[in-house]
Amino acid sequence: MRVLRLLLSVLCTVAAAFALPAPTAARATAPDPPRTVPALRQWTAGSGSYLFGPAARIVVDPGYAAQLAGEATTFAADLGALAGRTVTVLTGTAAPGDIALTLGDSTLPAEGYRMTVGQTITVRAGTAAGAFYGTRTVLQLLHQSSTVPAGTAADWPAKAERGLMVDQGRKFFSVGWLEQHIKELAYLKLNHFHFHLSDTFGFRLESSTHPEIVSAEHYSKQQITDLVALAARYHVTVVPEIDTPGHMNPILAAHPELRLRNKAGTASSEFVDLSLPGTYTLVKDLVDEYLPLFPGPYWHIGADEYVTDYSQYPQLLGYARAAYGANATAKDTYYGFVNWSDALVRAAGKTTRMWNDGIKSGDGTLRPNPGIVVEYWYTYGLTPQQLVDAGHRVANESWTPTYYVLGGAKPDTRWMYETWTPDLFQGGNRITDATGNLGSLIHVWCDNPNAETEDQIAAGLVFPLRGLAQQTWGSPKPVATYAEFTPIATAVGHHPGWTGGSSQPGNLALNRPTTASSTETANFPAAAATDGDPGSRWASGYSDPQWLQVDLGAVRSIGRVVLRWEAAYGKAYQLQVSDDAVTWRTLYSTTAGAGGTETLTGLTGSGRYLRMYGTRRGTGWGYSLYELEAYGTG
Repeated sequence: MRVLRLLLSVLCTVAAAFALPAPTAARATAPDPPRTVPALRQWTAGSGSYLFGPAARIVVDPGYAAQLAGEATTFAADLGALAGRTVTVLTGTAAPGDIALTLGDSTLPAEGYRMTVGQTITVRAGTAAGAFYGTRTVLQLLHQSSTVPAGTAADWPAKAERGLMVDQGRKFFSVGWLEQHIKELAYLKLNHFHFHLSDTFGFRLESSTHPEIVSAEHYSKQQITDLVALAARYHVTVVPEIDTPGHMNPILAAHPELRLRNKAGTASSEFVDLSLPGTYTLVKDLVDEYLPLFPGPYWHIGADEYVTDYSQYPQLLGYARAAYGANATAKDTYYGFVNWSDALVRAAGKTTRMWNDGIKSGDGTLRPNPGIVVEYWYTYGLTPQQLVDAGHRVANESWTPTYYVLGGAKPDTRWMYETWTPDLFQGGNRITDATGNLGSLIHVWCDNPNAETEDQIAAGLVFPLRGLAQQTWGSPKPVATYAEFTPIATAVGHHPGWTGGSSQPGNLALNRPTTASSTETANFPAAAATDGDPGSRWASGYSDPQWLQVDLGAVRSIGRVVLRWEAAYGKAYQLQVSDDAVTWRTLYSTTAGAGGTETLTGLTGSGRYLRMYGTRRGTGWGYSLYELEAYGTG
């Protein structure tokens, strides 16, 4: 998040009214497509259904076994985490209950797939990436139920880039958090993870060429290698950024001789002096050191919020005229640096990315090289169309609605879902050919790094990421309003194995199919009590009795249960287990529930299904749980 961001106040007031035609007796209503985030682009309902049972396997077409080996292995691990068992992978012909993976469909875009649901589920694509996204759809459907309605789907994205940026330069994010969000992005069919690795408060990469600039909290090269490898398995591209020539505080703290000084002699803490040879030596050392660490196609140079008043720095004008001719301006020093950096990146076979705010009209004799991808975040300088006309592809990284600022502005997710599209840039700008716009990310900026914890950030990103996933995938929206969309997003849940929020490793109920006797409104579905999100909850109707039931996927021994109540708690309730969801055995019973967080230990029992059965409410409201967690006896 840039300095100017703290001065901006963006208010978006949007009114939208949707009138739905009333049903008539003469017209049959087609079944709704299965609910996923993003929604399926095309769905044709069939008859019958698929049942995921204890013998279900992943069966790979022998003709594509080599191409799909990685996708099948990743899918098996995720499906096993969801089902609570090992899922077998083999090549051959699928039997009823199996899930088949194959290629050979050249009619779809690169990330597209077809899914056929009947006695088996078959995912067919033209590429491994397309097949992978088909497996994400299967995971989302099985997260909601072990039964999937029969039918056929064709699905593909509108935008090539969909994802998340985190400002690690200002706030160090743990490796575990990043791993969780690589899988979370993939679960939502998001495919880009932008690592903003240096900024005001930190330089976060181990360095052999300049260890003096590295912050105490940083990533080792092995950790980055492992993160990049995990991202590749999940078809997520990691885009690294070392921000230059501004926002270089931690680097310049170790190299004060490179600080840019104004004509009064005052040294900047964040701007490097582009007239000094040492600047280019240091930056080249870092770029050359790190380019091999990130095998993806991009390197982000930052290039945002450098000098605004060049008249204060006569050395920049002198450098520009010596390097670029007598007509050069001081701003040409900046443009020349951008192009010099671009040459380093291109020499490694990669494409340069930069922020848009430094590219203006008529302030220099140089222009940034065509081919540089420009990320448009605010209405400074050239418009998106002018950037495209200058030979750039653009990405819509507009403040509204993609900026998530710790302790500050947050994405307007209602406006995002109901009104915005990735082709609507900040300030109402558009480009004439939408193919010149690569896509959009959610941006987490950490100007106030202690304003939110990692768990709070994870919880705050749940709906912005899901709204962005829907809009960048570009399929028909499943419902008209954001209020209707949030229960769908909650029901889809998190990726298998998600441990964000308050739950602990080993939570048997996490992301398991969950049902309830009733819900207060659609905003408080049963699945919210097992999604690992401390900000979402299930709420029942205002009567007794009520129940919340979790399918653990297989018979499980239960030694501990944690109930995280909202204010509407259970005064009298039982914890029950069952092997068939029909006959129940009591695991625990109380008539003196206290609300808050109740940790019930020393339990002895087992079953596939776990149920909280409430018989007396503690308030006049219903029963409401932020989380129901279940743990084994180990």
